[in-house]
Amino acid sequence: MKTLNTFIAIFILCLSTYGVTEELPRGPNGKPDLNGVWQVLNTANYDLEAHPARAAMQLVEGPVVHVPHPDILALGAVGSVPAGLSVVVGGKIPYTKKALKQRDENKNNWLERDPEIKCYLPGVPRATYMPYPFQIFHSESSFFIAYEYAGATRNIYLENPGEPPVDSWMGQSWGQWKGDSFEVETKGFNGQTWLDRSGNFHSDQLKVTEKYTLMNNHTMQYEATIEDPETFTQPWTIQMLSLIHISEPTRPERIADAGVGVEKKKGGGGG
Repeated sequence: MKTLNTFIAIFILCLSTYGVTEELPRGPNGKPDLNGVWQVLNTANYDLEAHPARAAMQLVEGPVVHVPHPDILALGAVGSVPAGLSVVVGGKIPYTKKALKQRDENKNNWLERDPEIKCYLPGVPRATYMPYPFQIFHSESSFFIAYEYAGATRNIYLENPGEPPVDSWMGQSWGQWKGDSFEVETKGFNGQTWLDRSGNFHSDQLKVTEKYTLMNNHTMQYEATIEDPETFTQPWTIQMLSLIHISEPTRPERIADAGVGVEKKKGGGGG
């Protein structure tokens, strides 16, 4: 037993130091190279908070336990919800009492209300952790993100452009490097997007501050701080990892849905 415990301790130590000792790939400006096709692999799009597995996104009372809503019963296992851990720092979203009631109403009417079902643009930060990849390509003079879902794109300003001239689904973003992290501030939302399939939502007063931090050649940490005084009692943060797609050199991967044909070089870089 002692030998097994020693082996486990060494294994954990190796994992914890792997991302630290590996040299980060860097671009011509010396900043970490985030170019590539990335994807988050978790259940945050179902529910940002911790949740058990359940039969469907929308349930109704049954004779003994809750059962799937009749309109989605035909989906069977495809419409079920996998269990997942919370990606919210601290575990819970700090809703106001009024907003929490609205969240619960949204959840009970998921089929009619979730913008994802209508194929509307996903908004920020939801676009990042939907079950589809997204592509980052950047240089010293530009930073662009293309998402596979709904052809969503974000052209991120590298200087503060001032207040957004109009509200929109994806908001107006501007970013800057702070050390080895690229931080993006986005506001000017129309208040019509959701944060996940469980009815978590926001108003048009939402401001999202994201941080993209490369951990090693294939892993990036994503963090988003959410502020909305009309909906939440205080700012709160989500954290998760995103993994890069590795493709064969003869078959470069790209996000075709967005109409952006930027190929991914061998080893994960874009160009």
